[in-house]
Amino acid sequence: MTSTAKSEPGWGNQYRLIAAEKWKAKSAAMGQAVTDALVEYAQPQPGMRVLDLASGTGEPAISLATRVGVQGHVTALDLSAGLLQIATERARARGLQNFSTQQADAHSLPFPENSFDLATSRFGVMFFRDPRLTFEELRRVLRPKARGCFLAWGSFEQPYWQTMMGVVHRHVGGPLLQPGTSDPCRFAEAGSLSEVLRSAGFGSVQEETRTLPWAWPGPVEEVWEQAQAVTVPFRPMLDRVPPEMWPQIHGEVHAALRKYFDGEKVAFGASVVLASGTK
Repeated sequence: MTSTAKSEPGWGNQYRLIAAEKWKAKSAAMGQAVTDALVEYAQPQPGMRVLDLASGTGEPAISLATRVGVQGHVTALDLSAGLLQIATERARARGLQNFSTQQADAHSLPFPENSFDLATSRFGVMFFRDPRLTFEELRRVLRPKARGCFLAWGSFEQPYWQTMMGVVHRHVGGPLLQPGTSDPCRFAEAGSLSEVLRSAGFGSVQEETRTLPWAWPGPVEEVWEQAQAVTVPFRPMLDRVPPEMWPQIHGEVHAALRKYFDGEKVAFGASVVLASGTK
């Protein structure tokens, strides 16, 4: 896609779907260590019924399905039918029979009380319109003593964001994010995610920050294209870039990314927040 096209408004979630399909294998590879960390943190057991919120293209739901066995089941929930179709195809390719999808709003879950033994969400909780309401709904559908386990982005001040969106922001100025829009780093402040979990009625709340591997398995040009496509909250800022400014921005982003390129992959590392609570 040309830089001019990238600066045009209105491409929205349709292009995000196209990008998700185009880059699904490499995006999954980049996120594998983060997925693995959340799965280990959640401690799934054979036979469990698991709900994965904001599952997108299917992780960690697919990985969880391999852990709960044929007696267990994982439901991947997301608002986007298109992303869930990708998740279904990925699960089918793995031969999973204990995996299903549900298109729904996490603020109003279409399940009866006490339906699940475990709940997860990877890079989803930051985008809930009302996190407390979502967690209250989640607590309703969890069984007694069941855990909810969540992974969110840490600070914006880390290589993945600074090498790309940080470069753009330095050029165009103005708000990094539009007021009222979702902030990928809304739970970066220590204790902020725990506070919402407690307010929703969860107990035994725990939280920690970790730095995990986060590497794009390809050249710098690819990860920059992919980032522009999928980081929807930054779209208003990208739309402010004048067409004549794109060549300079592309050059500076590529130069910043090359500092983390080892000849095969762009190895950023990712600072993330892990939090959990028990019903």
